[in-house]
Amino acid sequence: MDSILDFFRDSIDMIPTLKIMDIIDIVVVAFFIYAMIMMIQTTGAARIAKSIMIVLFLAALTELLNMYLLNYILDKILEIGLIALVVIFQPELRRMLEKLGGRSFREFLTMKEEERDIDRVITQTVAACEIMSKERTGALIVFENKDSLIDYVKNGTQLDARVSSELLRNIFFTKAALHDGAVIVRNDRLAAAGCVLPLTQNRQISSDLGTRHRAGIGMSEVADAVVVIVSEETGTISVAIGGMLKRHLAPQTLEKLLLNELAPKTEEKSRNPLKKLRKLRNPKEKDDTNAKT
Repeated sequence: MDSILDFFRDSIDMIPTLKIMDIIDIVVVAFFIYAMIMMIQTTGAARIAKSIMIVLFLAALTELLNMYLLNYILDKILEIGLIALVVIFQPELRRMLEKLGGRSFREFLTMKEEERDIDRVITQTVAACEIMSKERTGALIVFENKDSLIDYVKNGTQLDARVSSELLRNIFFTKAALHDGAVIVRNDRLAAAGCVLPLTQNRQISSDLGTRHRAGIGMSEVADAVVVIVSEETGTISVAIGGMLKRHLAPQTLEKLLLNELAPKTEEKSRNPLKKLRKLRNPKEKDDTNAKT
C-alpha cells in the first residue's frame, strides 16, 4: 500500500517538470494502449488477455512470497508468451498496420472513421437471397460483428474473396461441394465457406425448423453475429440475432435490418474532438447545415 502511495506522490511531484516532449510521449503511449484495448475486444482475445493478467498476478505474488522456483517458471512463460502473442494476434496486428499505413496524415490526426464496404456487401447479399428464395435454394450466411469467429472460419474452406451475389449463389448451388455449410463474412470479405456452426439447444424452437435454422440460431447465441437463413423447403428468408429468429422477411426488410445491425448510421463520421467541441459551442452551425441539406 505504501509503495502505491509513493508512486502517486512521485507522479504529482513530476507534473511541474513536464515538458512538451513528455506530454507527446504520454499521448503516444495512451494511443497505443487504446489500440491494444480495441484489438482485444473480441471474445477469444479477451480470454487470452485475462489469462495473461492472471499469470502476471501470480508472478508478482510468487516474487513477494519468495517462491523462487515457481517465479522462475512464470518468468520464462512470460518471456515465451511475448513471442506467442505476436503469433496469436498476427491477423489483428496486420489489420491494424494496414489501416495505419492506408490513412493519410490528415485522416490520422483527425482519427477519421474508415469507410467500410458493408453497404455494397449488404446489397449483394440481399440480391442473392432474393434469387435463392425464389429458386428454393438453402443458404446460411453469417456476418461477423465484434465477437471473433476465427474458430469457425478455420473449420471451413478459407476463401478471402470479394462478396458478390454470383459467388454466394454458386456456393449454395445444390450440387456445389460447399452448399451444406455456412459462409462467414468477415471485415467485408467472404472469409470462408462450408463452415460448421453450433446447433441451438433451445427446446422451445419450433419443430418445423430444420438444421440450417437451428445452426443459425445457435451461432447467434454464442456470438453477436448476424445470421441470414434462406429455407430450402419454403424459400423463406430469416435472420437470427441474439438467439431470436425473425422469419418471413421481404428483401427490402432484410436490407433495412442488415443496415441497422451492421452499418448503423452515425451523426458524425469524424471523431475529431476539435470539430465536435466547435459544434457544441456553436449549435447554430449544425442547424444551418441541416437547413442547407
